[in-house]
Amino acid sequence: IRTKQDVILIDAGLGFTTKAGELQLHENLRSNGIEPKEITKVLVSHLHKDHSSGLAFSDVSGKLHLSFPDAIYYVNEHELANALVAGNASYQTEFLKVLADKTQVMLTDEKGLIDRYIRYKVTGGHSPHHQVFWIEEAGEIIFFGGDVAPQMQQMKNKFIAKYDFDGRKCMELRQEWREQGAKENWTFLFYHDIKTPTGKM
Repeated sequence: IRTKQDVILIDAGLGFTTKAGELQLHENLRSNGIEPKEITKVLVSHLHKDHSSGLAFSDVSGKLHLSFPDAIYYVNEHELANALVAGNASYQTEFLKVLADKTQVMLTDEKGLIDRYIRYKVTGGHSPHHQVFWIEEAGEIIFFGGDVAPQMQQMKNKFIAKYDFDGRKCMELRQEWREQGAKENWTFLFYHDIKTPTGKM
């Protein structure tokens, strides 16, 4: 997302690399006219592998580096603490330790405001400390609900998913956001929706 003051990345994918050894995410950004060094903020909904594996990469010696060293990363402090506990298959524990060691990683609390125009709030639901974001600029609201609201179709149907930490809460949040988003004309970003990656209610 490009704003007046930032180039924002929300979540970072699976961390795949190309045949040339480049991070696939970097290649995808370049193919859309964005150099990775242009990213100024990385907003992280949660740290499950499919959302966090592109946050860092290892060099030929195996040393980990942040994928966007000029950016500030916004990660919930409890989500990170939970991810660093060994034995949880949803997280790459050793890989995520790099986030605890870097000064440009900002640990967020339950809710707050970043630079007066990005709101965040811990909702739980998909993971215990999953957070969502509203980016508000020039009268427009862009909403990212992460894996609580991953697809357009899920916003339209009431159901409880077994893969969520609290499926009922996710269902209730989707209904709440659908109604508020329609009223306030939010643009929704859907992380797991190839057919409809953005949309309005």
